[in-house]
Amino acid sequence: MIKRLLMALPSKGAIAEPTLAFLGECGLRVEKPNPRQYIGAIPALDGLDVLFQRVIDVLYKVADGTAQLGITGLDVVREYPQDAVIVIHDHLNFGHCRLVVAVPEAWLDVRTMLDLMEISLQFHEIKGRRLRVATTYPNQARAFLHQHGIHHFTLVNAEGAIEAAPTIGSADIVVDLVQTGTTLRENHLKPLDDGIIFESQACLIGNRAALQSNEALQHTTRALLERIDATALGRQFSQITANMSAGSAEELGSRIATEPLIRGLQGPTIAPIYGPRSGASAWFTVTIIIRNGDLLTAVERLRSIGASQLSVVPVRYIFMEQSETFAALKRQLDL
Repeated sequence: MIKRLLMALPSKGAIAEPTLAFLGECGLRVEKPNPRQYIGAIPALDGLDVLFQRVIDVLYKVADGTAQLGITGLDVVREYPQDAVIVIHDHLNFGHCRLVVAVPEAWLDVRTMLDLMEISLQFHEIKGRRLRVATTYPNQARAFLHQHGIHHFTLVNAEGAIEAAPTIGSADIVVDLVQTGTTLRENHLKPLDDGIIFESQACLIGNRAALQSNEALQHTTRALLERIDATALGRQFSQITANMSAGSAEELGSRIATEPLIRGLQGPTIAPIYGPRSGASAWFTVTIIIRNGDLLTAVERLRSIGASQLSVVPVRYIFMEQSETFAALKRQLDL
């Protein structure tokens, strides 16, 4: 039985800092005593240590059981699939990027994968050579090109600035990750219209065997996913508090019930404000949890039925009956 659990996190790269920010937002602040150390901790999850690794090594450490959990890019998991690794949560909502096929801007008539297939045939029949493709994702690139009928190509394992490969003549096209596309444009490249291989973002992974057999790990994973799910749901809502006058709480509830958009996540909470009454009316505080997209509409409708002194605060967490992600994980593992 593992005494201390390990979660591997990126030590450098595009998702390193966003990972720490994401965990902090979930109330899971990571403590790293020394910037040069590779070990840290998450105080909110007792018994869980943190191991800082490169994004690719996060995958391998989870695969070999050194770490039982990890956060890395979904692109890494897809490029280097490991039977020992299970994707627990595939949409942590940060680290968004796309793996795309990009060609030189000078290839004016090449806009689609079909156009690229024709170019590859021309290279083979006229120039007597294969299309050279620079990438660090050979498995995904090869499968995608074959899927679109492109077979006359050679993969060039380019490191560093892949986008510069066509300019310096070491490749004809590239298959690479992009976020905004700025780097492609700066290197006079353009993504093909249908050349998106897949959309990627940060994901949570785990060691399948450890999750199936280790109850302590299951408990920690559940606590982690409760926080992640509650934070993700909380981001979608705001809490409105307003003061309203009515003859009774029941009358006020009926008034609000006529406005479907302001019934909230589970209907309004109405509490009396203790103080002198004004004739037959009393004052109440109404609290409603509203989807952010409905916020301004809800404010206007509350005003229209007598609300005043409205205040709005973001919702940090919403815990439902259970973590749906953990429930899905249990089904995958037959727990």
